Amino acid sequence: MHPRIYVVDVPIHNTTDPARRGLHVFTGVADSPAAALRRAYEVYEAALAAHTAGREIPDKQPDSWGARGLRPGWHMDWAAAKAGLWHNPVSWTSLSDFAL
Repeated sequence: MHPRIYVVDVPIHNTTDPARRGLHVFTGVADSPAAALRRAYEVYEAALAAHTAGREIPDKQPDSWGARGLRPGWHMDWAAAKAGLWHNPVSWTSLSDFAL
């Protein structure tokens, strides 16, 4: 069986200008949406702790999760985060959707 790759979208907003909004996106291998949310939160917390301590942000973990793009001054709304299976837009299985 192929690993199941999940995407986790976490709404974010700028703490000094709440009108500035966006998404922070995480991807990695998991066995459920709940596990994907948990891993995304864990790698974010590890990255934030490293950044706060002045250390280098950890690279991707063996299960492919990582958090390299921290944005100081932005709030992550984990309560509104959503997880689902990631679909590769350029997958060979979806080529029938494109005219060649």
